[in-house]
Amino acid sequence: MADTVTPRKHERSFVRTFLTSPTAVKGEEDSAKMLRGAIGLRGMQAPDVWTPDNEDATAPTMRDEGAENVAEVVAEEGADFPGEIHPPIVWRRDDAGTRYQGLQHMLRIADPKKEAIEHIDGFVFPEVGDIDDWKKADEAVTMVENEYGLEEGSLKMSVIVECAQAELALEDLRDEMGKPTNNLERLFMLVDGEVDYTKDMRAITPTGGLPPWVELRHNTSRGASAAGLIAVDGPYDDIRDIEGYRNRTIENSAMGMNGIWSLTPDQVVTANKSPLPPVEGYWLLEAGDRKIELDDEGDAWTYAGDRVTLEETGDRYRLTVGDDRKELDEDELHQELVDMLEYVPNMDDMVDSMEEFEEARDSGIGAIAMTRDATVRIDGVEMEIEDDRMWDEATYEAAMTPVKLFQDVYENRPDQHEELEEMYGANVVDRATEIGS
Repeated sequence: MADTVTPRKHERSFVRTFLTSPTAVKGEEDSAKMLRGAIGLRGMQAPDVWTPDNEDATAPTMRDEGAENVAEVVAEEGADFPGEIHPPIVWRRDDAGTRYQGLQHMLRIADPKKEAIEHIDGFVFPEVGDIDDWKKADEAVTMVENEYGLEEGSLKMSVIVECAQAELALEDLRDEMGKPTNNLERLFMLVDGEVDYTKDMRAITPTGGLPPWVELRHNTSRGASAAGLIAVDGPYDDIRDIEGYRNRTIENSAMGMNGIWSLTPDQVVTANKSPLPPVEGYWLLEAGDRKIELDDEGDAWTYAGDRVTLEETGDRYRLTVGDDRKELDEDELHQELVDMLEYVPNMDDMVDSMEEFEEARDSGIGAIAMTRDATVRIDGVEMEIEDDRMWDEATYEAAMTPVKLFQDVYENRPDQHEELEEMYGANVVDRATEIGS
């Protein structure tokens, strides 16, 4: 099967989690304490990308020591870390002195004598500006590679989009990557930094909180997709609000941004699991401006809220959604409920549908109808629902995205195999890894 999406530039096609840790903490007996804790994470608590952060997460007076700590800890334990390691360094689009400091920190971390560089996958650059500044960052990485005899382009580069200049630079990426005057093919992740972006835009909100910046997230995701890169959302700093964090990951996934910054191990677990297909399928009912998950009571999917009411009146039905009331016959009610209901398939459902479509396609059939049925109960009134959806090659490829994400995780994160099999069952995991091959 031909893949019609823009191919990724690097081995990993998806990054779900981007965990930052301070590189040096003042006042601790071991200033690298936070690094040692993070590099020891495994399974769903371990991120796809760990970023020992020698920029904002580390006090300016501790950054020289932080660079040494990164080299020491990664040299000791980097071989066993299950994800990729990408240290952020200081960089500033309008300050050559800060850029020079960032170069010096990269040279310290990458020095082969310290034995960390073989476990370092790349570096992250904050506060980049226009595309010329991206080229300066690339040149700094090239200098490090040449200083230590590394192959040019062997170290990846990621940037944090946290100003309007950087956002506009996303439009230039496709034209600039691949020119003989730069090594921008090394680009890996585009990461949003909404806090600094808010400052740069001089944005004001009544509460002082961050705007949602949906446009920034969309633009970063679009720029990443067009250039074959990975898009990652910025930090969600209300670390106690796990449900809000989960909802943010769902919003992001709907626009192709399947990764998010993580600040705690709990956030890592949530973000690692969120874009994966659910373990159990379920039905959603559109109730005004909300979509509400129905309760599975075994014999029926039940709604018991007050946003939607349904009553039988002789041979007709009265359906009320908010202030909207409709008198319907049985066929009209069936169609109304079909329009209001959506099914969220689990992994087993996805694999079943894909196997069915592959079998039909291989026998020469270009499109087939997939039927989903359920008994729905609202206010004690039951209705049998059947919903047909046409599957063709385009539908199949779109539905493959969450499965491809699962396959990418399964290939690159063997430390999560046991948990994935506990979630889905070994049979479903085996079938999911084979789909599309």
